[in-house]
Amino acid sequence: MQILRDTTFMSADHRGATLAIGNFDGVHLGHQAVLEIARKAADAPLGVLTFEPHPREYFAPDAPPFRLMNATAKAHRLESLGVERLYELPFNDKLAALTPEDFCRDILAAQLGAVNVTVGADFCFGKGRKGTIDTLRAFGAELGFGVTVAELVEEAGAQVSSTNIRTALAEGRPEEAAAMLGHLHRISGRVVRGDQRGRDLGYPTANMSIEGLHRPKFGVYAVRIEVYDGANAGSYDGVASLGIRPMFEGDVPNLESHVFDFSGDLYGAELSVALVSYLRPEMKFDSLEGLITQMDADSAEARRILAETA
Repeated sequence: MQILRDTTFMSADHRGATLAIGNFDGVHLGHQAVLEIARKAADAPLGVLTFEPHPREYFAPDAPPFRLMNATAKAHRLESLGVERLYELPFNDKLAALTPEDFCRDILAAQLGAVNVTVGADFCFGKGRKGTIDTLRAFGAELGFGVTVAELVEEAGAQVSSTNIRTALAEGRPEEAAAMLGHLHRISGRVVRGDQRGRDLGYPTANMSIEGLHRPKFGVYAVRIEVYDGANAGSYDGVASLGIRPMFEGDVPNLESHVFDFSGDLYGAELSVALVSYLRPEMKFDSLEGLITQMDADSAEARRILAETA
């Protein structure tokens, strides 16, 4: 998949895609429906037009973290779904000031040469979000690109949306989030060096930052782990603690994953940790022995769940 960030001087080889437009946070079932409709809408390379940073981060930089995945994880997911070109436009003052007409004329037509544009039924665009589906269709007819609309998707009677997925994760319901996502919710990033307390307790962990990401309910999870690079690349089962480690009076949330039946070094490796099931909330114990006893029980429960959901 090609990732294209400067669309100002787009070569002929990179123009003329059938485009799906949106933020695609989580790449959930609704997003996947948009992609499939875009794929069938025109005989052209499948492209996605999205924005970095997320417009919500641009307009409310001090708001709590909300993203389900970072840009790298999103790109990996889109590529796995057959997207050939990812147009990742910088969302800045200039882009935010574009009127709906300017966006259609300057970006979609002049720069990208879009053959067809597919959007969700709730799509709005342009300065002040004044552009609607009808606006897009009118400019498409004038500028020479088609417009198709994907209806909103429901799962178990509820609308599939990034907001509802965030709610499910915040309430410790990763299974419900996965049903709306169409895949397990994953936290991806590089393994950073921690304080190595887990190693001393007999449970070495791979530590990852969750900075900038939506925070699922703090606690212990059964997880599946993908190691993307290095000598230990592969798929593993494990148990993970997400939160601030109240036993050790931490204050910066992170994700600590213990990989079952593993003895290698993961420092610096790129990991993707999938939350399979929520086991329990964070707890503070009276002693390290009590903590170890609970960790043994957590590991046994995680192994049982993962064996049943293989």
